[in-house]
Amino acid sequence: MGGDPGLFTPDSVTWQAHGDPMMWVAGIRALYLQALHPRAVRGVMENSDFRRDAWGRLMRTANFVGTTTYGTTEAAERAGARVRKIHSMLGATDPGTGERYGVDDPELLLWVHCAEIDSYLHVLRRSGFPLTDAQADRYLAEHRVSARLVGLDPAAVPADRADMAAYFRKVRPLLAAGADARAVDDFLLRPPTHPLLIPAREVLWRRVAHLAYASLPPYAHELYGRPAPEPAVVTRRLRATGTLLRSVPARLRWQLPPKHILRAMARLGPDARPAPYKVGH
Repeated sequence: MGGDPGLFTPDSVTWQAHGDPMMWVAGIRALYLQALHPRAVRGVMENSDFRRDAWGRLMRTANFVGTTTYGTTEAAERAGARVRKIHSMLGATDPGTGERYGVDDPELLLWVHCAEIDSYLHVLRRSGFPLTDAQADRYLAEHRVSARLVGLDPAAVPADRADMAAYFRKVRPLLAAGADARAVDDFLLRPPTHPLLIPAREVLWRRVAHLAYASLPPYAHELYGRPAPEPAVVTRRLRATGTLLRSVPARLRWQLPPKHILRAMARLGPDARPAPYKVGH
């Protein structure tokens, strides 16, 4: 491989895992989880037009993850610098105290990071992507890199499953499903769409959103006030969905924008192709 392998490289767990189609379900789970932090979700509400530009926001997030995972080192660093610059200019008002704060507050950045990375790891493993406990820990350690890109001190970021569990226990008392979180919940169930696409939204999108919601931890279901199926049922549905999506040829899936994987393979050669069986190699 003669090109720049990027920040993670094809030898990383991240390189293999982020090529999996269940990342889309995991991303929606992350949004549900992130919305339970009142300050974090208020920052989104005051600074984002996600209600009018849902697809654009999802694609920007996918583009950032794809760039940092599969792009060159320069492209990843540039993407991180852009995010840090935008965050440094934005603020929000605490819904409870009225206090003004910056959205680049390290505590908020850490919550968003942990909710996202935990969701990726949880959904992938639970849906059948083969990761041992040691490989899951390695995945979390690798994402101290992505944490640095958004402005966090890597040393303050959970580096294994035990650290991540301790972090969620610590932050749990701060979480609540206020008006902002419920607005996100409603939006994820019924995102605005063209009238002709409403039937497809009801058949396809809502099933994905329900599955992502069902995969949340029990305390999240309790906060949102909506029940979920029994964990064993959710696991079966995640595995069935994973099996179905993974049956679509990878080359076909990777044709969808933003095509970072195909560009990485063109840059580095066919051996850079992500695949679950490469995780332990």
